Parts: sequence; C-alpha cells; structure tokens
Amino acid sequence: MRNESAFLFDLDGTLVDSVYQHVLAWKEALDADGIELSVWRIHRRIGMSGGLFMNQLLRETHAAISPERIAHLQKLHAEAYRRYAGQVRPLPGARELLDTLSAAQVPWAIATSGRIATASVNLQALGVDPAVTTVVTRDEVRHAKPDPDLFVAAALRLNVPVERCLVVGDSVWDMLAAQRCRALGIGLLSGGYGTEELERAGALRVYEDPADLLGHLDEVCARD
Repeated sequence: MRNESAFLFDLDGTLVDSVYQHVLAWKEALDADGIELSVWRIHRRIGMSGGLFMNQLLRETHAAISPERIAHLQKLHAEAYRRYAGQVRPLPGARELLDTLSAAQVPWAIATSGRIATASVNLQALGVDPAVTTVVTRDEVRHAKPDPDLFVAAALRLNVPVERCLVVGDSVWDMLAAQRCRALGIGLLSGGYGTEELERAGALRVYEDPADLLGHLDEVCARD
C-alpha cells in the first residue's frame, strides 16, 4: 500500500461502540436539569460539538440558554458518560484496521468532537495512547463538527494536505466537515445513520463498520 494519503478517524460510533452510551448520558444530564427531550432527538445530534449540540437542543425545548447552563450540562454529561465506561468497546475490526494502516506506513489520526474528559474513556477502550498517537479533541480547536477544524488540525499534525486525506466517520456531521475541507468522506453505519443520509452528506463510500472497511480497503486506498 503506497503512502499517498492519510486517514482521519472520528471516534464515537466509528472506532468505538459508544454512541448510545453518549445518548443515555445526555438524557441523564438533561433530566437532572429538568429538560424533557426524546431520546431520538438526542441521537440525531451526536457527533456535533457539545456546545452546538446543547444550543440546538435547548432551542428546541425553548429553554433559557446561557454559557453557565451549557457548561453545567456538559459536566453532568461527562460524569454520566464515565459511569458507562465499562460498556464501551471497540467496534469490530477497529484495532485491526488501525494496525493494518500502521503496518503499511499509512498515516492516520483520530479527530473527535468529544472533549478529553469523555474521549479518554474511548481511547482507553480502543487501546490507543494519545501520547504516541495523533489525537485531536474538541478542547484543541475553535469549532467542532460540522466545521472542519478538527480534521484540518489532524492533517496538519500528520503533515499531510487535508485534501489528500480520507475522513472516516459515522455521522452526517463528519461528512459535512469532510466536504468543507475538501477531504474525501467515508461513511460507516455503526453510529446509527443510514446509507442514504451519509451519501447525501457527501460520503464517497459507505461501509457497515471498521471490519467492513478493512475488507474493502483497496476501494479507497491505493495498493502496490
């Protein structure tokens, strides 16, 4: 496999099976603050930055929005999510996919809308050490998905032009962010979005999960 491109991976729902734990954690946080919201509405926004996520949800419920309230809800969510840490597992083929890319000397990085308080749970479950792996979290960029800042920052750290990167994600927010930085979007169904949704948002290819992508890696990454 020739080193002609780099892979930029989302984390939740892309490499680790954690989307529904996030949904339940947000539900706990909202309930604790007296905000009633259906679970499906929460799920549809997983993958956005926490701040944008909260602004949209609070707008829907006509609740008062203040920076202090958003910060409080984010804290409640992080605390609840850590209680679900024992349920978080790598998605099928995730470790094997990363190992295959590393063995082929294809650069890759992780770019997540999650802050380190929750991303650290997922990285530990995945067996990825941020001290030796390129990981960009929400704490490090001005805007998160659907803005492209996370992927642009990850590409810069890999020293690869973002236009030569393949963004692998499970949500429409990943695909929109990929389009905005002129990277190629690869969608996975493992976060709950459908094929048509991901393709409409710009996905070049859609696979079931990391294992399925690994089995079709020649479709998206050049080989010798």
